[in-house]
Amino acid sequence: MAFNFLKNLFSGGDTVDNLVETDGPQYANLSGAAFRKALKESKKAVLLDVRTPAEFAQGAIPGAKNIDFLSPSFAGKIKNLDKDVTYFLYCRSGARSAQAGKQMNKLGFDVRNLSGGIGAF
Repeated sequence: MAFNFLKNLFSGGDTVDNLVETDGPQYANLSGAAFRKALKESKKAVLLDVRTPAEFAQGAIPGAKNIDFLSPSFAGKIKNLDKDVTYFLYCRSGARSAQAGKQMNKLGFDVRNLSGGIGAF
């Protein structure tokens, strides 16, 4: 987490890491500033919090929907989502949302992950 903070601080905070360039859906890890900018500029965006319901209840980014990545029903729930939008995922540290984003991207979803988690927002 400190690494992400320092990376964002010294790079201006507008970084994109691990962008997977494809003709189809893309996956990218974004710094807090880049995530906020991309979310704001996206015409079809869904903000998705993949933390547990208890974590979500403690506070979430306004407008976020909650689908618990650790839930056995996660795979079934994401299969029913609209593939014509870009999903902006976050969790506490960025690890679960990265795993969820990669899983979703393999299924054909366009995904952006908040590197560093909710604290980086």
